Amino acid sequence: MAYQDENIAAIATPSGAGAIGIIRISGAKAFQILSKFFFPGTGTLNVDSIRGYEMKFGRIKDQNELIDEVVVGFFKAPKSFTGENVVEISCHGSDYILNRVLSLCLKHGARLANEGEFTMRAYLNKKMDLAQAEAVADLISAGNKAAHDLAIKQMKGSVSKEISTLREELLRLASLVELELDFSEEDVEFADRSQLRNISEQIVAKCTELLNSFSLGNAIKKGIPVAIVGAPNAGKSTLLNTLLKENRAIVSDIEGTTRDSIEEEINIAGVGFRLIDTAGIRDTTDKIEELGIVRTFEKVEKAQIIIWLIDGKNIPDQNTFESRKKELYDKLKDNQKVFVALNKSDLENTNLPPYLNLDIKISAKTGDGIQNLEKVLSDYVKELGLDGSSTLISSARHEDALSKAKEAMEGLLNGMDMGIPSDLLAQDMRQALYFLGEITGEISSDEILGSIFSKFCIGK
Repeated sequence: MAYQDENIAAIATPSGAGAIGIIRISGAKAFQILSKFFFPGTGTLNVDSIRGYEMKFGRIKDQNELIDEVVVGFFKAPKSFTGENVVEISCHGSDYILNRVLSLCLKHGARLANEGEFTMRAYLNKKMDLAQAEAVADLISAGNKAAHDLAIKQMKGSVSKEISTLREELLRLASLVELELDFSEEDVEFADRSQLRNISEQIVAKCTELLNSFSLGNAIKKGIPVAIVGAPNAGKSTLLNTLLKENRAIVSDIEGTTRDSIEEEINIAGVGFRLIDTAGIRDTTDKIEELGIVRTFEKVEKAQIIIWLIDGKNIPDQNTFESRKKELYDKLKDNQKVFVALNKSDLENTNLPPYLNLDIKISAKTGDGIQNLEKVLSDYVKELGLDGSSTLISSARHEDALSKAKEAMEGLLNGMDMGIPSDLLAQDMRQALYFLGEITGEISSDEILGSIFSKFCIGK
């Protein structure tokens, strides 16, 4: 790409007054650009003497006007974030100062960086692959420990290693199948078919495993959705307020007060949860309330966890309970979890029917049992794969590519069962290699790169 020959600059810290602000320059002439307006204590900057990995104190001047006293970090290619010469100017964090310094960078030969262009250059200079570059963006936006840990793991190459291992083994066998095409008249097989089948089945299994991890990985990144459902006046809004430790939802003794869902985020034991207060489920002729109930079930279908709140003051009879249970469970998928919680445990009720099969008892009003509920939620998520032992994917782009790679490999296995010729087997293998390569960036296009890096901030 031609613009790699250009020098770029941008403010790398958020807008607004602060103690420190940073301007970043990257490119072959980054040091020369800096030398036009940065004057160290020794007088002038000797570009040829810069070793890299060093800091210098000095002054930024626009002709004879002093702009700021700064500390500059020098990173010499290829040992830098972008793989190019990089300068990071740490100055006082005034928007005015930062913009004056940035203007000097642009005046003396740099251009303003595009969104994510520093990270794009790191990718293009093979400092990281595409999956790792995407993890940088996730790390920047991580709002809790679980999202942070997932992004760190992906940035260190957890997804990349899984994909590269699959791709390398498939590439080795694909080259042998391609070789068979050159000797088609001799009718020879260079790729052992039993080995090819075994590897293909392993790839399908690994793709399936990674695809199954997406719902959790994506939920961790965005906040695990938890739908609070139950009959009107079961205490759903009170529970939301108690967990949030603020009066976010309106609480009333009047049934049907909640007509629409309310969503709020909360951090429990380092994991982000997106709590969803929903309209009470009951038979109703009220059209507005009915719409709210429809939305309740829409939220249930999208939730990772459902807290089914039973009103301890008005426990449903077994027929009503089983009817509501069927109505709820018919909406669920295999990867969803329901916790049945009895609310209003502060009201004495010693005759709890066994058909409720309760997971926990709480009082949303007094706070009794809330810590246990929080522990139940965090423990369940940890059981799903937050112990660091398994690789999770969290990118919809990765999910799409893995689905297509899996489909191609299943086509390959079906083709082998049917005894189709090598040229058709090779076509399925090429497809799988292409989609696996899309994840790490071994196969890429300007359109894909533009979409990914446009989500970054300018200075990254």
